[in-house]
Amino acid sequence: MAALETPVCNFGQAGIDFTLPGVDGQSLSYADAMGEKGLLLAFICNHCPFVKAIQSRMVKDALDLQALGVNVVAINSNDAKAYPEDSFENMQKEASLHNYPFPYLYDETQAVAKAYGAICTPDFFGYNASGELQYRGRLDASGRAQSDQAMRRDLFEAMKLVAETGKGPKEQYVSIGCSIKWR
Repeated sequence: MAALETPVCNFGQAGIDFTLPGVDGQSLSYADAMGEKGLLLAFICNHCPFVKAIQSRMVKDALDLQALGVNVVAINSNDAKAYPEDSFENMQKEASLHNYPFPYLYDETQAVAKAYGAICTPDFFGYNASGELQYRGRLDASGRAQSDQAMRRDLFEAMKLVAETGKGPKEQYVSIGCSIKWR
């Protein structure tokens, strides 16, 4: 499995509308997902070791961002036929097991991931309240390592800045992860 890196943030790019089913039985659109201060879209999946390594920190960051008015939504776009661990039923189990405090949506057709240009899991897209992309980067420097160390919270700090100013940091670090499993 080769690790892929995300491209540099395309500042100001508009978010793309979608409506996807969630593991909670509710469908959610981009417009409905937008928070008062912004939106973080996280393309993740269940089986990726990069995602597994950051799950607890991702949950903590999501809770902290929600307190700042930034909503968080996770989207799984992997081909569940080729990767059964990423099925909708397993998404429901994963969300429950890790107490995801955010909607976990299923992009079965992969149209949303393609529209956004998602590359890997995890792939984070941070939007300001006007729906303009301000962050595309990593959660933190841990990569695939499970880390209890105190390290800079790149994603949280970037989205906190977005919530406060509407602008993301000029210096951003790419996210690294497993490729999205395309059909």
